[in-house]
Amino acid sequence: QVQLVESGGGSVQSGGSLRLSCAASGYSTSSRCMGWFRQAPGKEREGVAAIDGDVLTKYADSVKGRFTISKDNTQNTLYLQMNSLKPEDSAMYYCAARVGYRGCPRLSRADFEYWGQGTQVTVSS
Repeated sequence: QVQLVESGGGSVQSGGSLRLSCAASGYSTSSRCMGWFRQAPGKEREGVAAIDGDVLTKYADSVKGRFTISKDNTQNTLYLQMNSLKPEDSAMYYCAARVGYRGCPRLSRADFEYWGQGTQVTVSS
């Protein structure tokens, strides 16, 4: 059974940083396509960042240059380093994983079969 558990969310001031983690069990992060999504109240869930096996990454325009997605396959963990946070980054952040690989990396919700429960990020101005 695949389980994804996010951690690292919290409350920070504008300009601050957070690092989100997603620990996977029942699923090997190595050579797999994974991503981060977020959902703010009243809005659709949107893709933030995605990574293929280990090299290729894709980011939403709104986070390019500020967020970095990475994996530690020895720890079976996905990360999202978030710098220069803005109030508009406030949302519930979700880790996602998929079985297939076609088109990876891309920020399409439909690509991903497995989802974590989310971790809340709140950025105050």
